[in-house]
Parts: sequence; C-alpha cells; structure tokens
Amino acid sequence: MTKIITLITLFICSLMSAQNVKLTVAVSGLKSNTGIVKVGLYNSDGTFLKTTYKSITSEIKNNEVVVTFDNLPAGEYAITTYHDENNNGKLDKNMMGIPSEDYAASNNAKGFMGPPVYKDAKFVIEKDSKIEIIL
Repeated sequence: MTKIITLITLFICSLMSAQNVKLTVAVSGLKSNTGIVKVGLYNSDGTFLKTTYKSITSEIKNNEVVVTFDNLPAGEYAITTYHDENNNGKLDKNMMGIPSEDYAASNNAKGFMGPPVYKDAKFVIEKDSKIEIIL
C-alpha cells in the first residue's frame, strides 16, 4: 500500500512540475487580406529556419492574424512568419534568392546579407505570453 501511495504522490508531483504555457502570436502590418500567413515556432538553434517545432497557418482578417500555440513546455523559442500572398505554401523568392513576400521574425530580428539568426530571434516564456510581430 505504501508503494502505491508513493507512486501516486510522485505522479501528481510530476504533473504539477510540468508547466505548460500558451503563446499567442499577433501578426500585423499585412498589405492585404489575400493569401494566408504561416507562423513557425522553433525550439533550438539547430532547427531554426530548417524544421519547425510547431507551425500554424491562418487566414487574414483586417490585415492581421492572431494564432495561439497551446500546451508548450516553458522554455526558449523563436518565431518566423511570412505572408503567403499567392497561397502556394512557400516563401517566394526572386532570382537572387531574396524573399519577394513579406516575412518577419520574433524580436524584430533581421539578418545581415541573409536570414535572421536564432540568437537574435529567441525569447523565453515561463507563463502564458503574447508576442506581436509587424511585417
């Protein structure tokens, strides 16, 4: 009986220590309501701009989008977003490889002669939070 009580206590403690948070991302500054907005969430430098941890695609209303990532472990993240105006599922680029559709990253991170880097875009969330990004 003592073993069962100990196991139940440990299980309840593990549930209480696993803190999940909600991250709301508001994207504004869109030129039109045409197309969709894709918001990518990254949880490490090694996967940044390669493989999203989670992503959400949303329709645009009143030139803005609000998406929510639920049940995230508290920790370090970065966000990228782009306006897929022609709804083809990718960030279009011109012949020189420069994006021809609007894009942005968390912390207003900008790249120099290339895309932004994780260390400039990363942020830490420990409780329910909201991030605002302007394209």
